[in-house]
Amino acid sequence: MTKQPKLALDAMGGDEAPRIVVEGADIAVAKNPDLTLVFVGDEQQIRPLLKTTKHLRSSEILHTTEQIAPEARVSQALRAGKQTSMWKAIELVAEGDAEAVVSAGNTGALMAMSKLQLRMIEGVSRPAIAGFFPSSTGQSCVLDLGANIECDAENLIQFAIMGTAFYRDIYGVKTPSVGLLNVGEEDQKGFDYLREAAKVLNLEKLDVNYYGFVEGSDITAGSVDVIVTDGFTGNAALKTAEGVANLFQSSLRQALSANIMGKLGYLLAKGGLASLRAKLDPRNHNGAVFLGLNGISVKSHGGTDAIGYANAINVAVNMVKQGFIPEVTTAIATANEIFAQEKTMSDDE
Repeated sequence: MTKQPKLALDAMGGDEAPRIVVEGADIAVAKNPDLTLVFVGDEQQIRPLLKTTKHLRSSEILHTTEQIAPEARVSQALRAGKQTSMWKAIELVAEGDAEAVVSAGNTGALMAMSKLQLRMIEGVSRPAIAGFFPSSTGQSCVLDLGANIECDAENLIQFAIMGTAFYRDIYGVKTPSVGLLNVGEEDQKGFDYLREAAKVLNLEKLDVNYYGFVEGSDITAGSVDVIVTDGFTGNAALKTAEGVANLFQSSLRQALSANIMGKLGYLLAKGGLASLRAKLDPRNHNGAVFLGLNGISVKSHGGTDAIGYANAINVAVNMVKQGFIPEVTTAIATANEIFAQEKTMSDDE
């Protein structure tokens, strides 16, 4: 399915908003000429920026001067946030005036406001945050990255279904492979709920390309396309990966600039190092999504630049064009029925 997407942008969310939002949007529209954008925020700040762009001069602005502070608590944001750019951008999606929202603002506030306004897809018990990691074979999708500290078997099964649809929409892979993150690949390893989820995911009638249990090293190895875990483990993996990538790049930079031999080595390996830098560049993996909501809400990293923000917009565009919500709604209904049947059979044994 294809359609002309209309996106609402929280123009005041992010470290360098609204400048980065406008510059990123201009890049995204150059790639997607059929894209319509609504900038939500302070018109006095946004309008002059739009006039400097190639593709956004006549874009719509929904004016508001209020915004969510990066350090605001979720409860505080919900109490005082209904006139903020974040709330109003989500509200456009909730009321059917836009197909997706993109924000680089406060993550907790965006999650809470999106869940409150967009509601959950029928049959989905919990939302999950999905994002991408660079891998040896391309990119791996990991979920949940922090929305749910604890999960049960039903949650993981639903995450696998939503992750499959998400990966297919973004990369066009018809049957993405799915693995459950565990402490080992053997069937007897891990908690009971992991083994229970694995049993259902293995069923052919569920229509999930389930690979089996995977370990942490498989995330960057690219052993599977989609890796499913609870939010505590997923968030720890994300922060660890970011830390290792930063350490590697800073250590490499120091080594190559330490002496004349290092500098000579850099010149000889310049092309390969540029390719490596691009692969590890977080801007190319920007755009985490709150899956499970009855609407598309994309979180951009708050400190990203225009290229990174454009990538977050592209994630939203792909999900809208491919019809993510209807696909997941149907798949979840089937999965819940299968899970209930398996649960009944297990209880009777």
